[in-house]
Amino acid sequence: QVQLVESGGGLVQPGGPLRLSCAASGSIFSIYAMGWYRQAPGKQRELVATISRGGSANYADSVKGRFTISRDNAKNTVNLQMNSLKPEDTAVYYCKAGVRPPKELASYDYWGQGTQVTVSS
Repeated sequence: QVQLVESGGGLVQPGGPLRLSCAASGSIFSIYAMGWYRQAPGKQRELVATISRGGSANYADSVKGRFTISRDNAKNTVNLQMNSLKPEDTAVYYCKAGVRPPKELASYDYWGQGTQVTVSS
């Protein structure tokens, strides 16, 4: 079993910063890609940013230049630094990780429970 636990969500004013963190624990041999996704009310879940084990990052066009994803492989954590937040960034943010369990060759995707980010004055 693998658990992903997000933290750092909350209410922030437009233009402000917020930092999300996600920690993976459990039966883990290795973690491949990690990422952040978000889902606003009435909308589909969308990719925000992903990062490979080697540190290569990709971002949605809507967050490029404002958000920065990072990870610590030793701690099995991934972070999302969000700056210059806009009301349209309001959503539930989910962490996702591709995890290879011990004694297996395959990897499996796991999701966190989500953390609410609200950008409002």
